[in-house]
Amino acid sequence: MKNSFKIILISGLLLVSLNSCKKEDLNLLPTNDVTAETVYATAAGYKTGLVKLYASYGLTSSQGSDASEIGGLNSGFADFLRLFWTSQELTTDEAICAWGDTGIPELDNSTWATDNQFLRGLYSRSILQITLCNEFLRESTADKLASRNITGTALADIAKYRAEARFLRAYQYWVLMDGFGNPPFVTEDDAIGKVAPKQITRTALFNYIESELKAIEGELVDARQNEYGRADKAADWSLLARLYLNAQVYTGTAKYTEAITYSSKVIAAGYSLKANYLDLFKADNNVNNTENILTINYDGVNGTNYGGTTFLINAAINADMTPASYGVPNGGWGGNRTRQNLPALFPNTTGSTDKRGTFFGTKSTVDEIGVFTDGLRVTKFKNVTSAGITPASLNGTFSSLDFALFRLAEQYLIYGEAVARGGSGGSAAQALIYVNALRSRAYGNTSGNVVAAALTTDFYLDERARELYWEGHRRTDLVRYGKFTGSTYLWPFKGGVKAGTNVPAYRNIYPIPAADLIANPNLVQNTGY
Repeated sequence: MKNSFKIILISGLLLVSLNSCKKEDLNLLPTNDVTAETVYATAAGYKTGLVKLYASYGLTSSQGSDASEIGGLNSGFADFLRLFWTSQELTTDEAICAWGDTGIPELDNSTWATDNQFLRGLYSRSILQITLCNEFLRESTADKLASRNITGTALADIAKYRAEARFLRAYQYWVLMDGFGNPPFVTEDDAIGKVAPKQITRTALFNYIESELKAIEGELVDARQNEYGRADKAADWSLLARLYLNAQVYTGTAKYTEAITYSSKVIAAGYSLKANYLDLFKADNNVNNTENILTINYDGVNGTNYGGTTFLINAAINADMTPASYGVPNGGWGGNRTRQNLPALFPNTTGSTDKRGTFFGTKSTVDEIGVFTDGLRVTKFKNVTSAGITPASLNGTFSSLDFALFRLAEQYLIYGEAVARGGSGGSAAQALIYVNALRSRAYGNTSGNVVAAALTTDFYLDERARELYWEGHRRTDLVRYGKFTGSTYLWPFKGGVKAGTNVPAYRNIYPIPAADLIANPNLVQNTGY
């Protein structure tokens, strides 16, 4: 499944070469080397169009790793996961980067400005992917399909493709809502190029995402029945559960009962925990893995870029760490490591060790941001199979490790936290079963299991860090707990001070990029910027 869909992704991207969104503008029509009338002339063309939507998550352009579909951004930085991860991890207690590239020190220090290229890159990448989804939906209306004589089974298949396109668009609107609060907003129903996109409020966007995910629920393929790497009902429920867990941040109204409802749907859909935690982050994590719900698929030979899991692995190691043991014999970029707060969550006591904490180095404290050996390296991700085999890798640098956007463990923790916060429809007893399933896997026995009294809301913040660290959750979690800004919780260089200091509350969301404010008079900058 994985290999066949990866081949489809690559060939589809080459066939549909969309050089889109060179400006941050949602209301652009993608410019095609091949016209839409040609691409969508047959039912097979619609599968190719769908492939482009998924491929834009895992590649930076149709021309390979040295090109970018995002104008003004180095191709090495232009991958979705790299940009999303940077926004979610580098600004928190879980990660810090030694590099001095423009914009990185400001993220390390919580002092980003409106022209930060990495934040602008994420904003632009999300808008690009929304634009592609809008165009696919415009080309797959009932009228368009009838005019192209598409009927029967093909018509039913394309209805499912449309539901997936709407899911992918909803996911990217979630990224924008979570990170930027009040972005521009356009759907397939808006006229192209006529009027500059209008800005949507965070609450209105929450309501839109919620309504979209509910509307497509019945149209998506059943849980675990779609091709590997494609969205299904469980992906839809997973995003709804995540949306509801954070609803109070987004709208001011808590929806913990709804978070329990939708996490429970995922949990009941036949998923199970991978026996060995670290096998989730190895190059054969597509094999016999019923924990991952939706992945971004990577291929170290045929679909390469300098982001994704290639970035996660290479940026966390250097030449002194034997890169070959991480499946990238010519890799090792020496950039990202963790601040001391994260390893402190993994106490190493005799006979009782949480094996999820995988770190390298001898100095946990960060005294100098630019010194890679200040802070422990995270060795969670490897381009090596569970049997120790390194897959083929172009130039010995690129990774074939897939990245889970959603996995079952997160849903266990959403359920538990929502119960702890007073949501209805769940139980503390069931939450304890889920938590101890994670901890039994982590310890290899029951020595790390906890009792019901331990399941406070603060417990869940720490347990999410232990289970989900470096998977792109931390900023959202800290915001939900009121700890991303302010001074009640500090980490090294928070606020630009070595010991950590207060960060103003307006930084709970990122700024609308200055370039888009100039280009679109309908946009108003987020408060504080």
